[in-house]
Amino acid sequence: MVKINEVIANIKPLNEQAMVEARVRQDNLTKPQGSLGQLESLSIRVAGIKGNSRPQIVHKVIFTLAGDHGVTEEGISAYPSEVTPQMVNNFLRGGAGINVLARHVGARVVVSDLGVGSVLEQHPALKDKKVAMGTRNMAKGPAMSREEALRSIEAGIELVEEELSKGMDILGTGDMGIGNTTPSSAITAVITGADVALATGRGTGLDNEGLKRKVETIKKALDINRPDPKDPIDVLSKVGGFEIGGIAGVILAGARYRIPVVIDGFISGAAALIATSLAPQVNPYLIAAHQSVEQGHKIILEYLGLKPLLNLDLCLGEGTGAALGIFLVEASFKVLNEMATFEEAGVSQKIDEN
Repeated sequence: MVKINEVIANIKPLNEQAMVEARVRQDNLTKPQGSLGQLESLSIRVAGIKGNSRPQIVHKVIFTLAGDHGVTEEGISAYPSEVTPQMVNNFLRGGAGINVLARHVGARVVVSDLGVGSVLEQHPALKDKKVAMGTRNMAKGPAMSREEALRSIEAGIELVEEELSKGMDILGTGDMGIGNTTPSSAITAVITGADVALATGRGTGLDNEGLKRKVETIKKALDINRPDPKDPIDVLSKVGGFEIGGIAGVILAGARYRIPVVIDGFISGAAALIATSLAPQVNPYLIAAHQSVEQGHKIILEYLGLKPLLNLDLCLGEGTGAALGIFLVEASFKVLNEMATFEEAGVSQKIDEN
């Protein structure tokens, strides 16, 4: 916990002066004030995050973390757990959705094994941060020990710190793990207080009977484990996942190093609940890329007070939504940095009605 506490202690408020300077420039660009909506407010907030009113976004990184879940024994997923390592290999070959969208926006993808339930072949691009061979079945007891939960968060922090020297102006979060919408729903219900049925969706395509079984499984897990909503480590250890803890660590480290954190969908949202419960000062550093089809994601976004940039009915995960969000953040700064002011362009400003 020492490493985590050190990171949390170094998360500072946004730079107000940088935000004021960015807002003044936005208000003097050749457009009606506010006419670019969220692109304007987004660029101002990111200026505060970076501590620079006109920063450049060059190095973009998406962290795609993988882990397996013992709760799949309960039949809560439409896909077998074998898909997790198969998809990790697909990421490493560059053939997955996240690879395509990352290439499109010019981001590098960092793939890490936080808890895949099998031994993966060594690969130069694979970051091995395995905590254990998947979580245990949370419907029968805690998904992991408290020590394992802490280790997963520390692993996420390490991933960010190891990548800093390569350049990182913005980061996105992503996940891979068959069954991981189940722990995400459980975390959402515990921390936000939402009803389990409202926090639970169909994941990768469950039918009505499968959805009913999933809701019952989560309720059983909560009854057996009784996670403490005031203790995010307890919540993570009892009903979480290693990749969820890892993403929470990535979020904490991003805020500590004043890097805008673009969170993907439901799984990243659950990780954001853990991170913000540990350190509420993280919240201004979070940018919600999109609103997932998973109904629990809307609950998370409302709880955190985050407005999604997109709503495209996405539910793939991997960091695909985060890649698109990074594209919009970069667009917001190109407007701020490259658009001419009224004075620079020699354009008349709005008539003063007074």
